Amino acid sequence: MIDLIMPTLSQGLLWALMALGVYLTYRVLDIADLTVEGSFPLGAAVAAAILVEGGSPFVAVLIAAIAGALAGVVTGVLHTKLKIPALLAGILTMIALYSVNLRVMGKANLSLLRVDTIFSLIRDYGFTNVQAILIVGVVSTLFFGFLMYWFFGTEIGAAIRATGFNQQMIRAQGIDTDVTIILGLLLSNALVAVSGALIGQSSGFADVGMGTGTIVIGLASVIIGEVLFGTKSFKNCLVSVVLGSVVYRFVIAIVLQLGMPPNDLKLFTSVLVVLALSMPLFKARFRSRKVAK
Repeated sequence: MIDLIMPTLSQGLLWALMALGVYLTYRVLDIADLTVEGSFPLGAAVAAAILVEGGSPFVAVLIAAIAGALAGVVTGVLHTKLKIPALLAGILTMIALYSVNLRVMGKANLSLLRVDTIFSLIRDYGFTNVQAILIVGVVSTLFFGFLMYWFFGTEIGAAIRATGFNQQMIRAQGIDTDVTIILGLLLSNALVAVSGALIGQSSGFADVGMGTGTIVIGLASVIIGEVLFGTKSFKNCLVSVVLGSVVYRFVIAIVLQLGMPPNDLKLFTSVLVVLALSMPLFKARFRSRKVAK
């Protein structure tokens, strides 16, 4: 049982960073941003390219975050300055990033075997691979979680949150919503790229197609977390998203253990998201029936 729990928990924490990025656009900005399907493999591609050339794993993650942030800025500019709908702007950036990722890696897949990564550096201190992934997952989740909680308590962070809640109101306060939207997309895709860089290092490769379905995985983590753990406050929301990512990974691990073909995982994830999104409706109908009785 431990052999299932530890690896699943470790992976859930690494994917939680991506889920937090999706949460920023989907819940905070109220934008369905498909850029993440390109910025996720972009983070892995940039980190892998740097590591293969002998660069520092920590510098690789930092550069990956900057690359993801730039991808978010592109989407933000397309949406705010060129007035392209947010969904279409994200799709355009995602498609463009496919070619960018190929350029960065030089080919469709880049192996990180026999290359120093963050996880191999931790293993050098006597930890197993699973323990190394768990340590990085816990540290990175706590670091970025606290950073987000602090930032969105500042004036700029509050303006970003207010933009997603009511753009007309925040404009009346003299805030440039174009800037807050771009900044929100920047932060979101930077987080997603960091997640991609870490997962690429933990998997031992970067692949141009590894971002397929990322948005659905992120939404599943966000929705499952909200349904199971609530949304009473912003801090509660952040914790819920992280726990939702872990729960999602456990659900996937369990259904695979029960014999589900891996090829059906995308279908299962979509059905799971539909059920999670429908849960509030079912709860409301159940309560109304109880009141009627």
